[in-house]
Amino acid sequence: MASIPQELSSFDFASLKPHPGRLLSEDEFLAWCDEDVRAEWVDGEVIVMSPASWVHAKLSRLLIGLLGNFVETKKLGEVVGTEFTVRLNSNRRRIPDVLFIANDRLPNLQPKHLEGAPNLIIEVVSDDSVDRDWRTKYQEYEASGVDEYWIVDPLDQRLEAYAAGDDKTYQRIVPHAGKVASGVVPGFYLRPEWLWQQPLPTVQELLCELLA
Repeated sequence: MASIPQELSSFDFASLKPHPGRLLSEDEFLAWCDEDVRAEWVDGEVIVMSPASWVHAKLSRLLIGLLGNFVETKKLGEVVGTEFTVRLNSNRRRIPDVLFIANDRLPNLQPKHLEGAPNLIIEVVSDDSVDRDWRTKYQEYEASGVDEYWIVDPLDQRLEAYAAGDDKTYQRIVPHAGKVASGVVPGFYLRPEWLWQQPLPTVQELLCELLA
């Protein structure tokens, strides 16, 4: 658990259990939220993450494994999943499903969070995150300087990816030859049909194509 600031050392943190209308400061949130709790913090509101569905868990595992192995092989940076927090600004701490941090932003890594925007974020949409992933996080990530935002929506079998243009606003990455290709992870792409196969392809199978 995070260390408690001196000015809060006498506070009764047991009373901080989030409930509607109860806002926490960032220090209060850090003191309450330990490694066993998956929660985001937005403008003082605590958003406790629901348990992932089996489909969500399988897609997240595939994406982390595929992107992580590709980035490691190419020595491009680091890839982490929902065990890591991104502090987008002084009012927001998010837990993306997948995030990529290029070598030049690795100095922003802190022991328990990334300070500032990663280069790429992938969110896998769940029943309870449709609006959050498609609208709220789109706007937040764009404003915070996340270079690319990819949305994998198994509910509608949609994959859409967005990249920040010269004016820092998102523009959709148009698929070419059946591939959605990244600009911040050179050589990496996804074929949407990979994500909807049953069973899902293995990381090794997809890496064979990506690294050929």
